[in-house]
Amino acid sequence: MAHTNRQPTISRKTTGAPPMNPGDEASRGTVGTGENVCPACHGTGMVGGETCENCNGTGKIIAGIGGA
Repeated sequence: MAHTNRQPTISRKTTGAPPMNPGDEASRGTVGTGENVCPACHGTGMVGGETCENCNGTGKIIAGIGGA
């Protein structure tokens, strides 16, 4: 059996972090991030009469804030 340098993965269930939406740039609570309006649905949670896939209908994403 070949040796690999793979690091063990940590599941969200282990960390207790809420699941990320597709549009999230980081997990909720990550330093340097905060809630922002979803750019796909403009905060409505809907696109073309359907639930927004980018934010899963919440109208919010987690995005980096600040910058250099």
